[in-house]
Amino acid sequence: MAQAPTRTRHPLEPLSVDEIAEAVAILRAEAPGGEWDRRRFRFVEVALREPAKAVVLAAEAAGDDGDLPREARAVIIDRGEQATVEAIVSLSEGRVVSWEVVGEGQATLTLEEILACEQVVRLDPDFQAAMRRRGIEDMELVWVDPWPFGVYDDEADLAGRRLTRGLVWVRSGADDDNGYAHPVENVIVIFDLHEMAVVRVEDHGVVPVPARNANYGPNDVGPMRADLKPIEIIQPEGPSFRVDGTLVTWQKWRFRVGFTPREGLVLHTVGWEEDGRVRPILHRAAMSDMVVPYGDPSPTHHRKNTFDGGELNFGALVNSLTLGCDCLGEIHYFDVALADQAGAAHAVKNAICLHEEDYGVLWRHMNVRTEETEVRRSRRLVISSFSTIGNYDYGIFWYLYQDGTIQLEVKLTGILSTGAVAPGETPRHGQLLNEEGLYAPIHQHFFNFRLDLDIDGPVNTVFEEHAEADPAGPANPLGAAFRTVRTVLRSEQEAQQLVDPLRGRVWRIANSGSLNAVGEPVAYRLVPHGNVQAMAGADSSVAKRAAFMTKHLWVTPYDDHERFAAGEFPYQHPGGAGLPAWTAADRPIEETDIVLWYTVGSHHAPRPEDWPVMPVSYAGFLLQPVGFFAANPALDVPPSTAHANGHCCREME
Repeated sequence: MAQAPTRTRHPLEPLSVDEIAEAVAILRAEAPGGEWDRRRFRFVEVALREPAKAVVLAAEAAGDDGDLPREARAVIIDRGEQATVEAIVSLSEGRVVSWEVVGEGQATLTLEEILACEQVVRLDPDFQAAMRRRGIEDMELVWVDPWPFGVYDDEADLAGRRLTRGLVWVRSGADDDNGYAHPVENVIVIFDLHEMAVVRVEDHGVVPVPARNANYGPNDVGPMRADLKPIEIIQPEGPSFRVDGTLVTWQKWRFRVGFTPREGLVLHTVGWEEDGRVRPILHRAAMSDMVVPYGDPSPTHHRKNTFDGGELNFGALVNSLTLGCDCLGEIHYFDVALADQAGAAHAVKNAICLHEEDYGVLWRHMNVRTEETEVRRSRRLVISSFSTIGNYDYGIFWYLYQDGTIQLEVKLTGILSTGAVAPGETPRHGQLLNEEGLYAPIHQHFFNFRLDLDIDGPVNTVFEEHAEADPAGPANPLGAAFRTVRTVLRSEQEAQQLVDPLRGRVWRIANSGSLNAVGEPVAYRLVPHGNVQAMAGADSSVAKRAAFMTKHLWVTPYDDHERFAAGEFPYQHPGGAGLPAWTAADRPIEETDIVLWYTVGSHHAPRPEDWPVMPVSYAGFLLQPVGFFAANPALDVPPSTAHANGHCCREME
C-alpha cells in the first residue's frame, strides 16, 4: 500500500493526528490473515518510534534532520491469539516493517477495557449477590476500579491469561458523588480482559459500607472564604519565550517538547546557548516508569501495587489543562495526539502547559559600607502536564532557571484509595478518616526518571560525592575540618546507590574533554530533594517486578533499546526485566555516553487532612551546574525595571 512520504520539521516531534491515522490505516491494510478484525485487535498506543540517538545527532550536525524517515511504533492486543503485538510502521515508505508477538509481559490496560470491565461485572450474578449481602441493590451506583493484576505464586492457576483485579466502591446517589467515601471492603473481582468475563468473585466477609458522603465541590463544603483578593499575573509585552513547532527558546535555554502515551511529557535536546553555540546538557529526559506499593496486608489491599507507566499508560491518561486553574499567566499550550482502542486518532487539547513564573529572589547583596543593594528577581520557565490515574492525580513539572539549574517536581494530589474496617476498629496499616470505619492504607510512590545526560557532549563520567570530616590531629587541630570526597563510578554495579542526606551525597556528571576556567571538567550534579527507601521486602513480588525502586541511582551505558526501568512490558511480567537485567553484565560506564536513572520516592502515611481530596505533596530533584560555567551565569539578568537606578531594593525618595 503506497503512501506519500511524511515530512516533519524535526525527527523527534511526536506523531500528529494525521500521522497516527496513517499508521493505523497501514496496519489495517497489512494485518496478518487478511482483513482487519475490529473485535480481535485493540490498539493500546501508536506513537513515534524515535530514530537512534546517533542518527539524530549526525543529522542535526549535517543540517538535514528533517529528511530522516518517520516510523510509528504500535502496541496492539490480539484477542484472537491472546497475545500482545509490537508493530513498527514506516510512514515514509507506507508499509509495516515488523509485527512481533511479545514474549513475557502484556500490553498496558486501555481506558476502554477499564470502563467495559465495570459494565460486565455489574451484570454478574455472583457479584450482584455479594452486593446484596451488603444491602446494595442498584448496580448502576457501583464502581469497579480494575487494578493491574500482578504476579503471585499462589495464583499460578491463572497464569497465561490477561487479567485485572477489580476493587469496589459505591456512590450514594448522585452522578458526581465521591464513591471513594464508600468502599465495599473484601469484595474482589478477578476479570479476564481477553474474554471480557468474570473469572471469579472473592468475598472475604461483610464489613459495613461507610455511608457518610465526602464530596468536595463548592456547593458541598459550605461557604467559601470571602477574604481572598485577586492576584493578577500580567505580562503586557507577552512572554519571554518563543515557540516554533516543538522547539522552545527562553533566554539562553533551547529544548524541544515531546510526549509519549507511556511516559507522558518528554524533554529533548536541552541545551544552553553561550558564545554563539548551544552547549548540550540533556539529550532526553522523561519518567520511565512508576510504581505504587501498598503496605496493608488485608485481603482487599495486599495485592495493590500498580505501575502507572508500564501497566496503565501514564501519558495516555493526560488531562486537558485549564487556564487560570492548572496554569496561570501568559500560557502556550501543546496538544498531543493519541489513538483510542479502535485506532481512532484524536487530539488532547492543552495537554502540556508552558509559562513563566516569578520565583522570588535570584541573587542579592547589600554593601554594608555604602548601603547599596543589588537584587535580581528569579524567573523560571515551567513545562508541565497532569495525568489522572483512577483516584490519583500526578503533575509532572520541569523547571528551567536563569542560573542554569533544571528541576523536576512531581505534584501528587487527587483522592486516597480507601478501605473500611468495622466501626470501632483501628486499622494497623492505615489511617482512620471517620468514625464509620473509613480508612486509607499506607503506601509509597516511586518514580524513576531516565536522564540521558550529555554534559557538553555525549562522553561523560559519573562521580559519587559526599562530605567527610577530617580526623583530629596536627592538620586539623580544632577538629572542625571537613571536605568533599569524590569517587568515580566505573561500572553499573558500583553505580547502584541510595541517597545519603546526612553526608550530603550528590552525583556529579562530568566531561573530561571540556575543561572550565580553573582547568576542571565541566559538570552538572544531581541533587536529591527528599526521598525514601522502599519498604517492601526483597522477596516480595513488587520488589522483584519493580526492582528500580530498590536503588535511588542506576547508571547504564547508552543503548537505544533501553528505555523503561521495569522493561518494555511489565504488565503480568514476573520481574527481572529492565534495569536489573541490563546491569547484571556490570558494563563499564566511565568515559562513555551514559544514562542516569534516578528513583524519586514519596512515602504516604495518610492523615485526616488528606481527605476528601489531598493537598498537593511534592517530590523531585535538581540538576545543578557545577563548574559548567566560569561564574554565576545569572549575573547578566537585568534588575527589575519598576525601580530607578538599577537598585530595585533602594528606598525611593
